[in-house]
Amino acid sequence: MLVKASLRKLRTSPTKANQVAKMVRGMKALHAIEVLKYSSKRISVDIRKLIMSAVANAENNFGLDIDMLDVTELYVGKSMSLKRMQPRAKGRGNFIMKQYSNVFVVLSDGKGEVA
Repeated sequence: MLVKASLRKLRTSPTKANQVAKMVRGMKALHAIEVLKYSSKRISVDIRKLIMSAVANAENNFGLDIDMLDVTELYVGKSMSLKRMQPRAKGRGNFIMKQYSNVFVVLSDGKGEVA
């Protein structure tokens, strides 16, 4: 069975979030939570909460065993960008793009049915 969870409008760039996603992609879900717990990246806290939410959904909504869950897919997509301007010398300005990202996780128990 496949269980999905998503986190939208996360205040970080997709490249930074993808570095953390690469660390835990393909691991067991409980092992991925432990790895993210001791990661030094700021964004690992939010991705850890997302995986914990997906594990809780799998246990409560579908009655799956949490020890058998794998992180089969964990991918990051681009979301909106806030456009800001920073004043510079001689009346000029620099544009600042504050990027947001969407994170999606898919957990499976190895049987392959879609929930």
